[in-house]
Parts: sequence; structure tokens; C-alpha cells
Amino acid sequence: MFAAVFRSSVPAIRVPGARGFSGSAARASMQRIAVVGGGQMGSGIAQVAATHNHDVTLVDVSQEALDRGRAYIAKSLKRVAKKKFPDDAAAQGGFVDGVLARIALSTSPEAGVRDAALVVEAVVENIAVKQQLFAALAAAAPADAVLASNTSSLPIGKIAAPLGADARRRFVGLHFFNPVPQMKLVEVVRTDEAAPAVVDRAVAFAKAIGKTPAVCKDTPGFIVNRLLLPYMMEAIRLLERGVAEPRDIDTAMKLGAGYPMGPFELCDYVGLDTIKFIVDGWHQDGDGLQGNPLFAPSAKLDELVKSGRLGVKAGKGFYDY
Repeated sequence: MFAAVFRSSVPAIRVPGARGFSGSAARASMQRIAVVGGGQMGSGIAQVAATHNHDVTLVDVSQEALDRGRAYIAKSLKRVAKKKFPDDAAAQGGFVDGVLARIALSTSPEAGVRDAALVVEAVVENIAVKQQLFAALAAAAPADAVLASNTSSLPIGKIAAPLGADARRRFVGLHFFNPVPQMKLVEVVRTDEAAPAVVDRAVAFAKAIGKTPAVCKDTPGFIVNRLLLPYMMEAIRLLERGVAEPRDIDTAMKLGAGYPMGPFELCDYVGLDTIKFIVDGWHQDGDGLQGNPLFAPSAKLDELVKSGRLGVKAGKGFYDY
């Protein structure tokens, strides 16, 4: 049923109107976390939660995908362990094994979320797929579980819209940034229906795993992408107008504005296909953004994506790698 979906210590607080919110999942803390989607983002979230002593169930539709996710986590943990215990191979191995022991694997979304206090979805950026998935997750998870999407571009309220009122009150956005183990920020996105106590639990969870939460309302792009996408798109338009070459624009922003990366370096790192997907979606159907020239399609971006120049992951984008 879900094959297409996966391609690609918190205090207990009662939610007004939520059934059974004093149940076992919320009684002491968000100890059991379910992460649905074993790709790079989902694996990173699982790694960070397990590193901070949470029990995690990582869910994907195939054992092969789960094995890839676990291998990604193990490789990342080994890098952390070498820095943490530079001269102690035994301690390195113990650290890696200890974290991995807290991560269970499941090919069943329903079984994977059955005991979860928090369910974090990190699957393909398709609203219909996410809605279908959450219908099953909400039915299988405990009645007091917080439901969260890691989407970077889709409206949280629209993802939750088909769910019942109780589930919508327990639904938030938890937008992590890539690579999850290194990036400190988590955007906590509140809808108009989200219970304040649920938002508080999400904020507390982010802090408990060593992240810095920034709370915002449900709006296209949230905070970071709403500011970042126009910046990157305007840099592309400068190139299209012949104002300057990518290297010069990047140099100007790094040395003149103090940015650690220039806009074209950042575009290549994010992925040009990802940028195109988000910008096109906002231009066509973004709440209050339809037709906004800030998010108008770019012929240069379209050309690069069509030719397979997707950025660092493809070995070529605005630059060759």
C-alpha cells in the first residue's frame, strides 16, 4: 500500500480535547520516537534522537531501504565517535553500538508507530502521498502521540486537513535541516488548529535532542526557505541578465555580506531540482504567492535541471565537482 510513499526528555502535557492524552506514550517523556522514511533526512533524525537516548523505530517499506538507512547512520556515527574518542577505538565502537542498539527497524508503518509518543514523517514531497500515509499513521499511533511532518515546502495544515479534529490538534511541522546531525536548527511549525501544549512538546523535544527550535506559523517556506529561495532565485536572475558570473556573485556575497557560501554554491548544495520543485509549486499554488515575481520560473534553472545538472549530488550544477 505504501510502496510509492518511500521512494525517495519532554514533559507530559495534556491537550484540551484530546482523548486519552494522559496515556503511556506521554506519561513521562517522548522516549519512543517513530521516524517514517529511511532516506537521508529520516536516517539523520533517527540518529540524532537515538544519540540523545531516545528509543527510535525507523520505518520504510523494504528491508533493503532500512539497511541502507542503518548503514548511513553507522557511517555517520563512526565519524562522530572518532572526534569524540580520538585515541580510544574501544570507546568509539561502544558509542556506535550503543546508539545503533536504540534504533529498531520496521517495514510496517502501522506497527512502527504503535508505541510512539512522537511520529515524524520524512518521505517524498508529495501532499497526496503524505495525506494517505498520515491517515494510516494517525489510526495506528497512540491517541496522545504528536504527529509531525518534516516537509520543507508543503503546508502543514493541508497535509493534516483530511484527518479528524483530534489528530489535527496534535499535528505540527518539525522541519530539520540537512545534514541533520550537524545542523542545529529545527523549525517548529504551528497550524491554527495545533494545540499550544503540542507545540510546547515539539519545542521541548527539539531542545532535548540538542537542537535550537524556531517556532513559526504555517506559511509557505516557513522562515528559512521563505527568505532563502528568493535570495537564490534573484542570484540566478542576475546571471540571466548578464550582470555577473556565478563565481563573482558568490565571491561578492561571501566577502561583502559575510555569508559562508555564495548563492550558487548553496543552490548546488541544496539541489537544483529541489529548488525548482519548491519555486514552481509556490508560484502555481503557494498561499498568497501565486504569480509573485519573486518565485517566477527561471529559464536558466529549467535548462540546468533538464540537462541533469542538479548540483553536488550529480557532480555538476552551476559548478562542476
